[in-house]
Amino acid sequence: MVNYAKTLLKRHNLVVLIVILFVAVAVAKGIESTSVRLPPGSDMIRIDVMKTFGDLERPEVFFPHDRHTDAIEKTGGDCKTCHKIKEDKVLQTFMAYQYTNGKDAMDTFHDNCIGCHKDNTTRNQKTGPVACADCHDPDPQVLSSRTPMGMDNSLHYRHLTAYDKKCEVCHTDCKTDTYKKGEETTCRHCHEKKLSENNVISLEQAVHDVCINCHIARTAEKKETGPFRCGGCHDPLAQKGIEKIFPVPRLERNQPDVVNMKTGNRELDESGKNRMNFVSFNHKGHEKDNDTCRVCHHQTMSACNTCHTLEGSMESKGVSLEQAMHKMDRDQSCAGCHQKMQDDIDCAGCHSFFSKTGKSDNASCLMCHTQPLTDEALDENAAAIIIEQRARATQAKRIDIKNIPETIILKDLVDTYEPVNFPHGKIVNTIARNIKENKLAQYFHADTGTLCLGCHHHSPATDTPSRCKSCHGKPFNGNTMDRPGIMGAYHIQCMGCHTRMKIDQVGCTDCHKEKQ
Repeated sequence: MVNYAKTLLKRHNLVVLIVILFVAVAVAKGIESTSVRLPPGSDMIRIDVMKTFGDLERPEVFFPHDRHTDAIEKTGGDCKTCHKIKEDKVLQTFMAYQYTNGKDAMDTFHDNCIGCHKDNTTRNQKTGPVACADCHDPDPQVLSSRTPMGMDNSLHYRHLTAYDKKCEVCHTDCKTDTYKKGEETTCRHCHEKKLSENNVISLEQAVHDVCINCHIARTAEKKETGPFRCGGCHDPLAQKGIEKIFPVPRLERNQPDVVNMKTGNRELDESGKNRMNFVSFNHKGHEKDNDTCRVCHHQTMSACNTCHTLEGSMESKGVSLEQAMHKMDRDQSCAGCHQKMQDDIDCAGCHSFFSKTGKSDNASCLMCHTQPLTDEALDENAAAIIIEQRARATQAKRIDIKNIPETIILKDLVDTYEPVNFPHGKIVNTIARNIKENKLAQYFHADTGTLCLGCHHHSPATDTPSRCKSCHGKPFNGNTMDRPGIMGAYHIQCMGCHTRMKIDQVGCTDCHKEKQ
């Protein structure tokens, strides 16, 4: 082939030469490699344990776990084929009790994985690759449908009843092997995303150690239990098939029904010299509206001010109590959670505008930092009184929607188009109907006039707000960039709202009729 290539070079037949070289490389690669592109699945596991000991020399490996489980079961094998057993429990580490260094881990995988594949080859059995690049692929064409799995309130209650409310089965402290009733916390309290500096195993490994072994043990005892394969928990369809308990009975952990959220500084709290009123928090009400306690609590079930002090602490990574409650970009903060709910398609038309302009006022703060009726309401036991006071506030002034204009004629663009028949009443009624089942929206829009602020954004909450022309009557002026002319105001507001609420009417003739 070399001599033939030289002949072609002399003839300047570069195209043919390139084709021959391409085929030669492909053939050589085919002889050396048995690489296949794996189908998408929920059992794809990243093998990158060597990261613990330093930078990887080759790309991480994607490993189809359930496919190997199926193959091993066909030969009469089980988990012990690849995993060690310690105290009757299957270890998550592969073929070892632990890895002492990077070379130890690498040799364990290479000796066992490649060795198994070579053995299968000698027996003429379908098997996996043996060449380095087939596993350590720098550009793997792998689509994983693996979905994170969590313990929501429904699943927690099913586990609770399965073990006759013996919380110690799961909530015994790993370090001390003790259980304290009423002080149960989550695995995240000790186990982080990665192996810690103190050699505390990762959260992923800890959860799989406990959950999988429990499920295997109950299966052996022929008791109802959960899955111990990857797909049983991490497959999207499997997750949808998990039985849901509704309504979920309330978790028993001595948590308060209502509580005044304080700073944690006793001297400051008792003096009443806080910058703001205490927030009376309906803990029981929020439990019903969320799937898991982790929506608010990170790692423990402690009060927020335990970690989030006024100045911030090491435990809170410097995030102060005020920041923890008001960070807009964090779902676990009060303001952030409320902001996320405003992103709902029924609310986004108005609220995405406000979030961009940063419009807010003191009245918004007082919706949560409620002014107590009496001095006694500062007492912790009076939180329920303030919450009841808030409930009554939802019956505040309401405008009579029947009195608002049903249709408004917009004549500002009649040179090119016919006047627009703006369905004012239909829009207001739709907004009112959309928030009817939303408790948060009902409370913050107790005064129905606030619904008008989505369009009449600089008017008071009243049934007679200012007309658009009151502010936007003058043509656009570069010195007042936040105040476009009437045409710009209409198009920014109307088309922007339609886009945010995914309403399919943003073309010119969707609103205007061309003038004849």
